[in-house]
Amino acid sequence: MPTALRTPDDRFQDLPGWDYAPSYHQRPDGLRLHYVDTGSDAGRTWLCLHGQPTWSYLYRRMIPVFSRTDRVIAPDFLGFGRSDKPADEAAYSFDFHRQILVELIEALDLRNIALVVQDWGGLVGLTLPMAMPDRFEALLVMNTTLGAGDGPLSSGFLDWRAFSNRNPDMDIARLMQRACPHLGEAEAAAYAAPFPDATYKAGVRAFPNLVPDRPDAPGAALSRQAREFWREAWTGTSLMAIGMKDPVLGPPVMRDLHAQIRNCPPPLEIAEGGHFLQEWGESIARIASDTL
Repeated sequence: MPTALRTPDDRFQDLPGWDYAPSYHQRPDGLRLHYVDTGSDAGRTWLCLHGQPTWSYLYRRMIPVFSRTDRVIAPDFLGFGRSDKPADEAAYSFDFHRQILVELIEALDLRNIALVVQDWGGLVGLTLPMAMPDRFEALLVMNTTLGAGDGPLSSGFLDWRAFSNRNPDMDIARLMQRACPHLGEAEAAAYAAPFPDATYKAGVRAFPNLVPDRPDAPGAALSRQAREFWREAWTGTSLMAIGMKDPVLGPPVMRDLHAQIRNCPPPLEIAEGGHFLQEWGESIARIASDTL
């Protein structure tokens, strides 16, 4: 088993708006992936994928809407949330994160999936349906992109990557409050709960440097294949929501992505929404539940 850290369970007690029992997928290499599994198993499954530096807590405003009638699976990427955290930044790669999601979908035999993505949840998650198209039927996409490696990275992202690299012990609670001014102190602290100190943040540090930035970068060819899938082969229903105040993956990036998704209706534009759009997500979840 790779050397990995496991956040103590008591760090996750009494988090505001978060009382879900943990579920775990055990990998053959010994690493343990955490996911929330709630709601009814009768119909659709909403697969909710977070990004960096958050965890499944980001979906706490949307999960209750989805779970009223459907099942919700919300995993934490390895390195985040209640999942194990390999200590070596070199352990993290595009394929590493993607493979664990493929394993989880197959292990749980998820079908009738509505894929819900944002940030790295989209960079990785948008490459999944082409590999198992019979399992996916809908898409809700928020403030993300495909890492095709054949175009320049946005200035907003380059600034974010530079900021992340300058702050190896990123103050995640403070970052979330700056990005989401409506957050209370306890909610902001909940985002930081998985990371008792900098040694737990290897995954947080690694993610920005994994974005494919050239055609031969790891994940770039796969992302170009996914782009063709969304343009030409996608037959499910789609909904896009844009946090208009996002300086990293905001309106210009999202409108480019919108043009790549076959039969995607005009996006919802959330004027007050920022990069972490799930924090404004209850109304988005309701619309998605009604239209997808």
